[in-house]
Amino acid sequence: MRWCLALLLALYAQAASEVAITAELHHHLVFANSHVRVFSVDVPPHSATLMHRHAHDYFYIVLGATDVSNEVAGRPAVELKLADGEVRFSPGPFAHLMRTSDQAFRNVTVELLEDGKLRHSTAKWDEERGLDILQGGTKEVLFVKDGVRASEFELQPGGAVPSEPRARPLLLVAVNDLDVFLQDPRTHGPPEPMPSPKHFRSGETEWLPLGFRQPVVNAGKQAAKFVTLEFPQKSPPKPEPTR
Repeated sequence: MRWCLALLLALYAQAASEVAITAELHHHLVFANSHVRVFSVDVPPHSATLMHRHAHDYFYIVLGATDVSNEVAGRPAVELKLADGEVRFSPGPFAHLMRTSDQAFRNVTVELLEDGKLRHSTAKWDEERGLDILQGGTKEVLFVKDGVRASEFELQPGGAVPSEPRARPLLLVAVNDLDVFLQDPRTHGPPEPMPSPKHFRSGETEWLPLGFRQPVVNAGKQAAKFVTLEFPQKSPPKPEPTR
């Protein structure tokens, strides 16, 4: 009986020391819809997050090379060496804290709110890994997890991501500061006004509900690097049978 009580007290103490991700001081909610919750994470050097719980599967995009200690509740700490722009996936639920060394740890954390359905997704992608040469840039398909495809893009000035006929929603995450046209300026002319480029700071995001229905063009004077998470297209509802 005593050991049962001790175990219950230990589990209670562990649960009491955890906070929800929304209560963790270094995680800042910047966007949410029915698909995702997006957090901007910034942990200064020589500090640590609180022990916090991830209730959902999630992706995270690293902003700036760093070394961190990932300390999952009940497991030994794991040292991670992370590269700028690196994309990783972690299945939930679990609780952990991240401890920094000499460099800050910045990332964009993207929770998959529909992970229960997405884990069983039967979505088929034309590519699940590979490198494509674009007009003035590259697209590298990194991997597919929970039916969501992660890709990394690098566009030289004037480079473009071509439009695609399929309307898959996606989240765009800027890795570096960049200026892009989210409408193709080459198709505009009098009397239509020239579209204005959109400025992104490193770590800023944009939800594109129709995906790349129009090209994305680098409007800046330096290379633009960003990551996309493409979501499988939902099947239309089946028509009711006629009587």
